[in-house]
Amino acid sequence: MRGEEESTAPADAPRRRTDVRLGLPALLVWGTAVAGVWLTPGMLALLCSILLVLAVVLLAMSARARKPWARRRSFLTTTAVALMLAAAAAAHSAVPSSQRHDGPLAEAVASGKSVVAVLEITGSPRALTLPGQAGTPERWSVPARTEEMTVSGNVIRTRAELVVMGGRGWNNVVPGQMVRTAGKLRSPEPAQQEAAILAASMAPGAVAAGDASAAADSDAGPIWQVVAKELRGRYVAAASFLAPDPRGLLPGMVTGDTSALDEGLNAAMKTVGMTHLTAVSGANCSLVLGALLVAARSLRLPRLPAAGLALAGLGMFVVLVGPDASVLRAALMGSIAIASLAGGRVGRGLSFLCLAVIGLLLIDPGLAASFGFLLSVLATLGIIVLGPPMMEWTPAVVPRWAAAAWAVPLSAQLLCGPVIVLLQPQFSTYSLLANMVAAPLVAPVTLLGTAAVPLVLWLPWLATALIAVAGTFSAGVAGIARTAAGLPGASLPWPEGPFGLVTMVLLSVLTLAGVWAAVRPRQLVRLVFALHARTVVLLEFAERNVVTGGKRSPLPARFPRPARRCGVRGLEAGAGRGRLRHCTRISGRNPPWRLPKPHEPKRRRRMLPPGGT
Repeated sequence: MRGEEESTAPADAPRRRTDVRLGLPALLVWGTAVAGVWLTPGMLALLCSILLVLAVVLLAMSARARKPWARRRSFLTTTAVALMLAAAAAAHSAVPSSQRHDGPLAEAVASGKSVVAVLEITGSPRALTLPGQAGTPERWSVPARTEEMTVSGNVIRTRAELVVMGGRGWNNVVPGQMVRTAGKLRSPEPAQQEAAILAASMAPGAVAAGDASAAADSDAGPIWQVVAKELRGRYVAAASFLAPDPRGLLPGMVTGDTSALDEGLNAAMKTVGMTHLTAVSGANCSLVLGALLVAARSLRLPRLPAAGLALAGLGMFVVLVGPDASVLRAALMGSIAIASLAGGRVGRGLSFLCLAVIGLLLIDPGLAASFGFLLSVLATLGIIVLGPPMMEWTPAVVPRWAAAAWAVPLSAQLLCGPVIVLLQPQFSTYSLLANMVAAPLVAPVTLLGTAAVPLVLWLPWLATALIAVAGTFSAGVAGIARTAAGLPGASLPWPEGPFGLVTMVLLSVLTLAGVWAAVRPRQLVRLVFALHARTVVLLEFAERNVVTGGKRSPLPARFPRPARRCGVRGLEAGAGRGRLRHCTRISGRNPPWRLPKPHEPKRRRRMLPPGGT
């Protein structure tokens, strides 16, 4: 009896419900930010006005709602706040939209004129490599912001986002650095936030002292960015004693520097869907944040000081690897989670994700059109929504860490798969298996490798030891990628476009159902029996109530009516002999090929042969 009470206790306990109230504001802000990339400033102004008017109307309706309609009032207020946030995103998107469509900069871009520009670097350089190319990249893509541009003798002072495509010298710039260069402007691709693309014809140079936007000592960039770049360079040099694969993979997994990554290993990781491990992503931020929090709590620090220390360490890590979109998203989510933990409220991962999405889109609406940001959000959403149920499906004898090892990558892959197909129409057959095998190796690489970064300057011998251990684990990750990529059928072609998206969604749903059926066979059997019982009830109902022309009528002659003396009706377990347990005992007096009419006498009913008169 005690065991039965204990087994029924969890079922009677209240279940924690998922808080989805922030889902509507996040979707509205995202949709408005996407529209801001395509619409003109006039259309954005109209959209912003409509959103504000709707918000005012909903607030007025909420104020007039009476007490019994408390839920309706809450919904109206939440929707009004969501519309206001969407209007703010539309207003923020109007500034880059005006730079793309109106003004002297838009005219210069449309004419493709040569310019001399003073730029502020806003991101880390990204190598542009061609398929099959080996060695040092020759072209680099660098995000920047204009400070001053000279076009045909006219000086344009505006702050617009653009992308610089340059050669040698552009790989050495750091975020925050002021440079001077020359080149030709051309229009960006559709649905891009940048106002232009500058094809640089010269290396970045120092800013002249007479430039209006020049600072006294801004040529080298902010001191923290210079220190971060120096640390990344020294870390790559400190890992040079490793084998070729870990020599390039370890700095990429720790600091985001993929300059030494072998092209063959990079292609293998793309084939098996492990490219998220070649650079710093949200998983690395989560590991660093969790390790710092555990270390602070192990020192018996109170909750608030421990949260502050963890956030400070996370900020230093973001500065080290560079403020990319995925890192910023993960850092913001970690900050919200730590703040909620300090306040004593945990377990609302979906709310944290929605807050992170709203905050990042209000800061930079251009992220709404980024596939990298979309994949990052979808992966986190899958882990939050699908991960815990998958772990609960796992039998109790399986350790929790083992359940998370397969549930986390599968839940992320199920939601990211349809979007990945749009970018690269192929199916990685061994992606899930490779990520599951490599998952236990990622944490040692991230934690030991990150701990070695500051020791490169202070204790080089200890940093070398940590790099050797982390390099061993990263060599295992590289070996898994190369082995999986070499298996037959590692990469299969997939349909392109919307059809490929729909088929991948269907495959994800079938995969989820198959996993549930594999880990819960008893529930599968119960579901089959329940469906069988429902089917029996539907067949009984259809047999008793056949509808013809909108009116109920008796069964047609070709379906013999079961005799009442069988004691049962239709498809029931106690019926006599026959197919599907259907009673077929009939007296034989009324042949099934004809039903007698009510006005006929009994004797005539028995004597009428088929077709008789």
